[in-house]
Amino acid sequence: MSKRNSSRRDFLKQAGALAVAGSAPPLLSAFSQPEPARYTVYGVAANRAVVKNRAPLQQNQFHFLPLTAIRPTGWLCQQLEVQARGLSGHLDEVWPDVGPNSGWLGGKGENWERGPYFLDGLIPLAYLLDDAPLKAKAQKWMDWTLGSQQPNGMFGPATNDDWWPRMVMLKALTQYQEATGDPRVIPLMERYFAYQLRQLSPRPLRDWGKYRWQDEAVSVLWLYNRDGDGKLLELARLLQQQGHDWRREFENFPYTYKTSVKQLEIEKAETKDVDIAMNTHGVNNAMGLKASPVSWLLSGDDADRQGIYHQLQMLDTYHGLPNGMFSADEHFAGLNPSQGTELCAVVEAMFSLERAVAVLGDAVLADRLERIAYNALPGTFTDDMWAHQYDQQPNQIQCSLLQRDWSTNGPESNLFGLAPTYGCCTANLHQGWPKLTSSLWMATDDGGLAAIIYAPNTVHTLVGGKIPVAISEETESPFGERVTLRIDPISAVEFPLALRVPGWARDASISVNGKPTDASTAGTFGVIKRKWQRGDRIELRFPMKPRVSRWYRNSIAVERGPIVYSLELGPVWKKLKDRGPASDWEADPSRPWNYALAVDVERPDASVEVVERASAEPPFTVKGTRVELHVRGRGVPEWKVENGSAGPLPESPVASHEPEEKLTLIPYGAAKLRVTAFPQLRKA
Repeated sequence: MSKRNSSRRDFLKQAGALAVAGSAPPLLSAFSQPEPARYTVYGVAANRAVVKNRAPLQQNQFHFLPLTAIRPTGWLCQQLEVQARGLSGHLDEVWPDVGPNSGWLGGKGENWERGPYFLDGLIPLAYLLDDAPLKAKAQKWMDWTLGSQQPNGMFGPATNDDWWPRMVMLKALTQYQEATGDPRVIPLMERYFAYQLRQLSPRPLRDWGKYRWQDEAVSVLWLYNRDGDGKLLELARLLQQQGHDWRREFENFPYTYKTSVKQLEIEKAETKDVDIAMNTHGVNNAMGLKASPVSWLLSGDDADRQGIYHQLQMLDTYHGLPNGMFSADEHFAGLNPSQGTELCAVVEAMFSLERAVAVLGDAVLADRLERIAYNALPGTFTDDMWAHQYDQQPNQIQCSLLQRDWSTNGPESNLFGLAPTYGCCTANLHQGWPKLTSSLWMATDDGGLAAIIYAPNTVHTLVGGKIPVAISEETESPFGERVTLRIDPISAVEFPLALRVPGWARDASISVNGKPTDASTAGTFGVIKRKWQRGDRIELRFPMKPRVSRWYRNSIAVERGPIVYSLELGPVWKKLKDRGPASDWEADPSRPWNYALAVDVERPDASVEVVERASAEPPFTVKGTRVELHVRGRGVPEWKVENGSAGPLPESPVASHEPEEKLTLIPYGAAKLRVTAFPQLRKA
């Protein structure tokens, strides 16, 4: 096993597959039963092939596998099935904005971003689960959209000509094309991009499209890598020129404070910056994380390559929260863990990081993606995914109809419901889990595969550009320390496997067929290159010792592996409004919340007890909790409720004369009412 930073890789070229005689083991059944002929190459499904960047683009370090190459299993499949049974599978039945009267179905209803947002998550969910009813729902939208193109190349509702919602629908179209091979998609995109290139000078990007140009650039480059039309690079550069300069904004980051409606008005008047609200908007910034990596593909400028790291550093320094996100409720809100983060920002930050990992190949970015996905994402949904929040809080002691100390949001913002505050998150929540699933593995430049995020799955793809291989991954990660990979090529073949060793996994161990190898350095990709045979097994162990991290006012959070642990407050749910199968809910705590922890920061494993348990329930629920952490703490009576939120954190360390208690912490995503950042108890 060699030690090599993943940033030295490019992508695997698209190639056909050699026909191989003989029967395949069950895991390879996808290769023994090819898809329809128009989607196959030499008897193997063409959507297993990988498309590499064309010159003059810079080469990615990793490349996405086509949608459906990865299939969820175990708890991850269970989680996607929960999503399909919840809002994602039924939103069109309960919410008119994406119902049959949608403008994106030819109706007179909502005709802007909500239909495209819904499809951007529904399509990967439907095809990853191979769910026929969900695929049929998605097909109606695709058929209407593909049939809506005008002679000049414009597509979508004729009553709305905004560039922005089409940027989202293009993402949905690319996923649909990869899953189905529908021959209508690429010609539509070619005609539309030619039209847009003609129109962007008289009708340039504005408003949301100006700040989200990089999302369209992803689709433009996707098409360029398939048809090689140089005009597409001209379009990508024009989008960049007209779009917001994210790298420049963060080079001298001015938004180091908590914003407010009044503050934004003052700043706008003083600076004459009419776009200050857009600059500080949380979702815009989450989308903007991919801008520098996408720009680097066009420019090759190392400053573009490094831009995302400075963005994350500034966001962490001035607005960072323990769940991996930054505060934005709905604009930048500082470091207080009682501030919130909009759900749209969570799923968009994940999508940006997935793209950034592919371009830059950096395990550190994958660590960040993992932290957000396994904490902030599940932490903002009810267990059945029939309700979500607009804003979630790391210290969330009550969800109720109150005007909290948000930067700019309203009193409904942390309710669990169908569409609290604004409907954008109701439409956009669906992409989180499916796109994470389709990013678990990526291709490498030298004909191999890279394990990006660990979760149970199977992957079927081509290695060396031609040989079918299947890998099954069995794991309880992110809760368990062990990952088992079974490698099943259709015939013996040499290729490299790049295995991410998380930054938190000190003393990791990796063995092949029972023989130990040298573990890679934490925070990089370790590479095993060998001739793989059917049935080869890799055993990975990533030790998950308890850790303590420091946050606002010197507070502490307790972590294990990629999971942040929270004190669960036993929510008492109160239904506010029935919305058919969906409902709006308040939640009040049934337990005390204001504790300081007696944790040894230098040796947390000495003061934190780890209790593992088995469960067949979905993992990010109280009933499904696989791991509990037991700690000691004392009440802090002076830490009080303010406007339905935990008041200002006492500066650590704090003294307390309250009796010492044993406290149970569970994963952040399972605790819908929680305290995550605690004062540290002063030593006696």
